[in-house]
Amino acid sequence: MSWHRGTLVGFDLETTGTDVESDRIVTAALVRLDPDGTVAGQRTWLLDPGVVIPEQASAIHGIGTDHARKHGTRAASAVEEIAHAVAEVLRSDVPLVVMNARYDLSLLDRECRRYGLPSVEERVGGAPSPVIDPLVIDKHVDKYRRGKRALQALCDHYGVTLDGAHDATADAVAAVRVVRRMGERHRPVSALPPEELHALQVRAAAEQSASLQAYLRRTSDPAAVVESAWPLIPRSG
Repeated sequence: MSWHRGTLVGFDLETTGTDVESDRIVTAALVRLDPDGTVAGQRTWLLDPGVVIPEQASAIHGIGTDHARKHGTRAASAVEEIAHAVAEVLRSDVPLVVMNARYDLSLLDRECRRYGLPSVEERVGGAPSPVIDPLVIDKHVDKYRRGKRALQALCDHYGVTLDGAHDATADAVAAVRVVRRMGERHRPVSALPPEELHALQVRAAAEQSASLQAYLRRTSDPAAVVESAWPLIPRSG
């Protein structure tokens, strides 16, 4: 049976910003969807990130500093639970669906480092796999399509309803439903076993980054560097 017809688990983070090296997790969700699309289980977390949540970030996901401090779990404890839960999914060989996995999985990795916790990579004995990233796949199968590639745009393109964008649970569910539609529409992708699809995305993400880097150097910034690693940006130092 093709991966897109089986059980999939979506993972999403909402955070304090966009820098994997310095920003923090505010909310997280892991959602398991059965083959018929039913949500079979979910875990969610609200964290007190230990820092002020910038107004720009709060405007996106709706969580302010006071709310997180009052209702959120201590960050170190929550990060341990999240990393453990993600590793459990990966050890079960159920594909983990993560929109822009390079960001979410790298930020989780840095949070583990911040609190002296084993990373997901250390817990599973290697790079997180199999991961399915709708952003990487969409750029691979439809590279010349104009327009945005954010989750809402992909939902619109593939006919998936996204209720409550930037809610971690809603985004995780939508990402799974989008990759299922991708699998239905792009048979060469759905025909690959999850491990081979993961390897394809490693190559595709590197090619996409190289293309963007060349474009930026040609048009605006001769020194531009675009990260090529996927699904995890290597730690520096």
